[in-house]
Amino acid sequence: MLMNKITTSNMGLLIASSFFMLLTGNWTFFGTLLDIYPFGDNVFFVTSVFAVTFLAILLLLILLSLFLSTRFVIGFCLLAAAASGYFSGNYGIVIDDIMIQNVMETDLAETSDLLNPSYLSRLFFLAIVPIGLMFYFKRVKKTFLKEFFFKLAVAIGALAVSVAIVFLSSDQFASFFREHKSVRYLINPVYPVYSLGQYINKTYINTDQNVFKESGIVSEIESDDEGRELTILVVGETARADHFSLNGYERVTNPLLAQEPNLITFPDVMSCGTSTAISVPCLFSLQHKDEFDVSQAKYHENVIDLLHNAGVSVLWRDNNSDSKGVADRVEFQDYKTSTLNTKCDDECRDIGMLEGLQEYIDQQTGDVLIVLHMMGSHGPAYFERYPHEFAKFQPECKTLELSECSLEEIRNAYDNTILYTDYFLSNIIKLLKNNVDKYEPVMFYISDHGESLGENGLYLHGLPYLIAPDTQKKVAMLVWGADESDLDLERTRQTSAKSYTHDSIASTLLKLFEIETDKPVKHVDEAPIYLKDEVDE
Repeated sequence: MLMNKITTSNMGLLIASSFFMLLTGNWTFFGTLLDIYPFGDNVFFVTSVFAVTFLAILLLLILLSLFLSTRFVIGFCLLAAAASGYFSGNYGIVIDDIMIQNVMETDLAETSDLLNPSYLSRLFFLAIVPIGLMFYFKRVKKTFLKEFFFKLAVAIGALAVSVAIVFLSSDQFASFFREHKSVRYLINPVYPVYSLGQYINKTYINTDQNVFKESGIVSEIESDDEGRELTILVVGETARADHFSLNGYERVTNPLLAQEPNLITFPDVMSCGTSTAISVPCLFSLQHKDEFDVSQAKYHENVIDLLHNAGVSVLWRDNNSDSKGVADRVEFQDYKTSTLNTKCDDECRDIGMLEGLQEYIDQQTGDVLIVLHMMGSHGPAYFERYPHEFAKFQPECKTLELSECSLEEIRNAYDNTILYTDYFLSNIIKLLKNNVDKYEPVMFYISDHGESLGENGLYLHGLPYLIAPDTQKKVAMLVWGADESDLDLERTRQTSAKSYTHDSIASTLLKLFEIETDKPVKHVDEAPIYLKDEVDE
């Protein structure tokens, strides 16, 4: 009952909350800062950063509370700080606008992988409990205008003090901002809230360009193409190139694919994003990575549209979140539930996407493209991505809380997912071999992005591209072609060690289906494959 008698102002709540979030939500930020600037040698500068960070949080809360309820602002920022602090501290994940888009577009099954006891307890003690305590305080009531101008004055004062502090150590602050730009991503909850604003602006406010635009490219199958193409394009999930034994990894993670003489691996391929929300639409885009705008991707034609417009039968089967807008104008089938997927136990398996596929192929009369979007190696629940009989590498991490597992256990579980991917892809090749009498079959596999498995304290994926390690960007890519296909295996193998990117996938599909366009598709890279009788330009 004593708490009910404590009286405070809204400003008091804002100051106390800012200090609380500074201390509980910024361990990763200050840990990184102290690695760069040891406290013993930089007492004044580190103290200055501490003060400026506090003032930045306070300034954020005050500005938001000018237009929203003070309690709502504090509650929201407490939740944001607790959540962001957990992911940055435990996985090295930065909450930027792309990560927020990932969260908004993910499904319940993927979200549940992250709802472990450690995360929920952090939310409870660092957000829910403080929010509850906030309602025990009796606030001093002021008129709206008086409150507004008082907050505005404090905000101006906080800004002025921040500028003064930065001025006193201007040389070190200038060096800090110039040489260590990525550290600012860890200021919590300032950067997550700023990122949310960016996401809301481009998704719901700045929508003038959100009208579907055709590319203006007319596509058609070459007139002298006599054979019927059948390509199964597999979009992998979170598959690192360096964990494929086909690429020299010391563990045998590709025992079945290694037996295929017509299989070619491309060991040096970089993704165009570090998350599914970016990489999948970018993968099929007619724009180069540097020009690609994910917020506009669904309003532009992609290479799937060009193939469909040319008369290719396109089917997209998805055992992941969805196609991210890529397959909006072609046939789409959801294999995340047992409604269509007959291979479901603890979760619905990728192998279930092959059920009934032969019947679909038999019904087609022309060229066929089938896209299979895998669940693959999606973390942190690697152990749930494969049936028990594929748990070859032991001991495996069998918890959602990766911090409770050794790096070896995490690697074992992840490698088991690659082993299951090997099984899945080998079954696709078997299916294609059964169609050589009617088609020219090809399988093309490309992962959407990579994954951090604890290297340098980083886990999962989704870091901003400029600061993400290669483990999150260097992806597995494979191609298999039947002898009856148009694929020139010898020439393709000779150049397979070259560096490639996701920007080459659009040109690869156009080449595989021998598509002619009335104008060049300028903003894609050269295809990594060669066709028989192809003449070098």
